Amino acid sequence: MTGLAERIGKLDGRGPLYRRLQDALRRAIDTSVIGPQDALPPERDLATDFAVSRITVRKALDGLVAEGLLLRKQGAGTFVSGRVEKQFAKLTSFSEDMIARGRTPHSEWLTRTEGSVTPEESLALGLSPGAAVYRFNRIRFADDLPMALEYTKIPGFGLPNVHVVEDSLYAALQSEGNRPTRALQRLRAVLLDEERAELLGVEPGAPALYIERRGFLDDGRVIEATESWYRGDAYDFVAELNARA
Repeated sequence: MTGLAERIGKLDGRGPLYRRLQDALRRAIDTSVIGPQDALPPERDLATDFAVSRITVRKALDGLVAEGLLLRKQGAGTFVSGRVEKQFAKLTSFSEDMIARGRTPHSEWLTRTEGSVTPEESLALGLSPGAAVYRFNRIRFADDLPMALEYTKIPGFGLPNVHVVEDSLYAALQSEGNRPTRALQRLRAVLLDEERAELLGVEPGAPALYIERRGFLDDGRVIEATESWYRGDAYDFVAELNARA
């Protein structure tokens, strides 16, 4: 055995070979034998080193990709995805967070609509009955990994239409002079229901962090009301705390 196989050792345990290889790779990631963003050897090399078939290697890697531990980049290979840290000290968008960490963000739109404010939205956004609201529901990706579900409401005065939003909602708001300058957030741990789990590519009941956020303009008006579900296996949230006299 050479390289990665030498560091991991033999495929111990019982059960199918692909499961044993999967467990060995998972342990290697959890114990930092393989670090975040590290590239795995090609499948043919893994098959040779572990004395298994390429079908076994592919099945093991497929499971780890589905868990979010590995990431396939077309033409580049398979990499350890690593967890993303979200800092709460600065009000940044998902796209800005991913780009700052060397990841490529993109979105898959679920719905993108315009309508009149509902009573619930009226309370959240501080709008009068009949006011226009834009609704943006999407899956947020880092590279090819679904990371979060994001359901956002924007008051009609914030944007000219729904189609100006491409990947970054905050970029579209900034271009209109309506990017939020502060926000209030409420967080709680939840378990994903079947529908949301399917959208995020995880098992029903998987842990997630649910976040409600309201963003404000300098004049105090609410410009954003967002509900998000972040995958618990892919995100770490970090806050800096200071003690002041």
